[in-house]
Amino acid sequence: MSGLTTHVLDLTRGQPAAQIAVSLSRQSGGETQALVETLTDQDGRARLLAPSDLTGGAYRLEFGVGAYFRALGAGRDEPAFLEIVVIEFNLPDSPGAHHVPLLVSPFGYSTYRGS
Repeated sequence: MSGLTTHVLDLTRGQPAAQIAVSLSRQSGGETQALVETLTDQDGRARLLAPSDLTGGAYRLEFGVGAYFRALGAGRDEPAFLEIVVIEFNLPDSPGAHHVPLLVSPFGYSTYRGS
């Protein structure tokens, strides 16, 4: 895989999180440019940017986890403790594969620089 991808894992079920809304934007000079809005596939994955569309700089990923857990009947608290998980990260101005995984439950999350 090359370009920019993500993968969401549901820690409460121990499996990929399908159909989570994901949006990607790029931040530059105080302005935000929306780039992609998609859903994770059945394997919890989403391809976000092709290598030719990827440039170095500041990015923002948003994951609609509240709606996902409500649809499963989990996270019955209203309002949800986690409605949207936001990950802001920077990428170097170099080609290659960049992967941003999200491990999530109704009450917490973790991320890391994937490969």
